[in-house]
Amino acid sequence: MLGLPLSTEVNRRIAKEKIYDKTNITPQLRDTIKDQIEAIFWRNKLADSTFNVSAGETVSEMQVFEIQLRQREFDKRVLSVITEAIPYKILFILSFGVDVQAWIEVSGIFYNTTWIPFDGFALKFDGLNLDAVYENLARQIAEGRLGVDGDIDKAVEHDKQRQKLKREIAALEKKVFREKQFKKQVELNGELKQLKKVLEAFNDCKH
Repeated sequence: MLGLPLSTEVNRRIAKEKIYDKTNITPQLRDTIKDQIEAIFWRNKLADSTFNVSAGETVSEMQVFEIQLRQREFDKRVLSVITEAIPYKILFILSFGVDVQAWIEVSGIFYNTTWIPFDGFALKFDGLNLDAVYENLARQIAEGRLGVDGDIDKAVEHDKQRQKLKREIAALEKKVFREKQFKKQVELNGELKQLKKVLEAFNDCKH
């Protein structure tokens, strides 16, 4: 999978019960995992002993997990549960039918690609150490939201503020659409225009 060296391959199925045992999971979320996930596989282990890349300061090893889904939609809290149970950084590859999707966590936020046919799916594992490899993967998976360089934690914070603005704009647009009084509509449109200017400034700002 992903064109990684044979030396990184593990290809071991992970029993869901092992995930349950290592986390404080609610019965409801356990049922969600049972309903939504067909199987979990530990596909690859990236470390200085398997990948010919030195360990980083924060990423000493990185695991690649494939999660085979029973449905395309899933509760992303499942990824948080697995992350809590495994003491290493994880690149998640979700699969459903012939399509796959990559997920990765950065600074407490999960980023993901769109669904892509497996035949056209590719990621670049570039970097002088595992810190750099992980950050480069995160920027690819975020699909432009984290930029291409600079401090990635600052990029995540910048993106969080941008996403908050987008949500505020969407909510205000709905409010404008529902408003019947013309005077109030004009007032709300003024607020909307200002928010859009702030968002435009955010998009132009390098992070």
